[in-house]
Amino acid sequence: MPAVLAVVPARGGSKGVPAKNLAPVGGVPLVARAVRACRAARLVTDVVVSTDDPAIAAAARAAGAEVVRRPDALAGDTATSEAAVLHAMDAYEAAHGTPVDTVLLVQCTSPFLTGEDVDAVASAVVEQGADSALTVAPFHGFVWREASGPVAEPFRGAPPAAPPREAPGGAVGVNHDASHRPRRQDRPQDWLETGAAYAMRAAGFRAARHRFFGRTELVPTDAARVLEIDEPHDLDRARALAPLFGPGAGDSRPARADVDAVVLDFDGTQTDDRVLIDADGRELVAVHRGDGLGVAALRRAGLELLILSTETNPVVAARGRKLGIPVVHGSAHKDHALKQWCEERGIAPERVLYAGNDVNDLPCFGLVGWPVAVADAHGSVRAAARAVTSAPGGSGAVREIASWLLGPELGSGI
Repeated sequence: MPAVLAVVPARGGSKGVPAKNLAPVGGVPLVARAVRACRAARLVTDVVVSTDDPAIAAAARAAGAEVVRRPDALAGDTATSEAAVLHAMDAYEAAHGTPVDTVLLVQCTSPFLTGEDVDAVASAVVEQGADSALTVAPFHGFVWREASGPVAEPFRGAPPAAPPREAPGGAVGVNHDASHRPRRQDRPQDWLETGAAYAMRAAGFRAARHRFFGRTELVPTDAARVLEIDEPHDLDRARALAPLFGPGAGDSRPARADVDAVVLDFDGTQTDDRVLIDADGRELVAVHRGDGLGVAALRRAGLELLILSTETNPVVAARGRKLGIPVVHGSAHKDHALKQWCEERGIAPERVLYAGNDVNDLPCFGLVGWPVAVADAHGSVRAAARAVTSAPGGSGAVREIASWLLGPELGSGI
């Protein structure tokens, strides 16, 4: 299969919004949202994040991307996205020994890009014969520009207008003749470049060293989801809109039909990750009664359940006894323990929901079909999750997960 490589440029030195590419929208860092959208695309074979920032690299890997370290020469304010993509292509081909057939440029700054959008722009090149393609949205606005000196040539799509004249000031129409105001339905359709995703035939891109060449196709997307984050107020808007477009790009919540087993981390997932120590040195933790209710409902619904923790404190086993579910704790390699547990019970890992909060849960995330992060999980964990709870750990997150699977009433008269 020809390599269709999606490259996500994500340098660390953003000026308008500091640390922009790690800024969470809907609980998920922007770089992770871009990676998720690429991974959800049918035609994309590999995803690479080009960055000079270790924190961005960690979030990208957690979300499932490869990372190419961007050299300092390509990490400054004047470096172009094209240069970063060309460098990433070279690094990918050197590492894999596989030539890239089609390359995509996908920007972190468009938080509501979907896998369908990425697929559509890739398809324009891979399946429909275009040389380059870009995502666009329908645009019906009248564009104006302040003018001084010679006025630009009149807009060709409008009726004839007076010849250019000297204009000491004022404004001129850019995509329309200011002397003629047609109805929207009478105007030619204009398209706005969204800045979200571009696809290029790799050989042509190497020759042109620019994202537009040959036959360029427009790929329409939903105008409601078009937003580029360049300033702090853009980030505020994105966060306000995130609930309308789901908790994360490519994100969804599991249903009962998707899951055969639920595996729960303990500290930070069933607790708030704090420990109280009494005068005798004993550790005490607080749990949420709603979580216990959720576990009971999951057990009645016939799901396999497990508490899996690296913690050796006997409180973990005590909690398992209280809930009536098995416990594996004190395990240094949680992923090995989880794999063995699935094999012993004949459970397909892709039908396991695993809920966690910290970096030691990431190996388990890579094994299961439904990795879930609690709301206050480490950023790299939220980035790798397929779904993120609204509730923090120890504050009803497990009960929330149960409601996803069984409904808000937990499938009973409780």
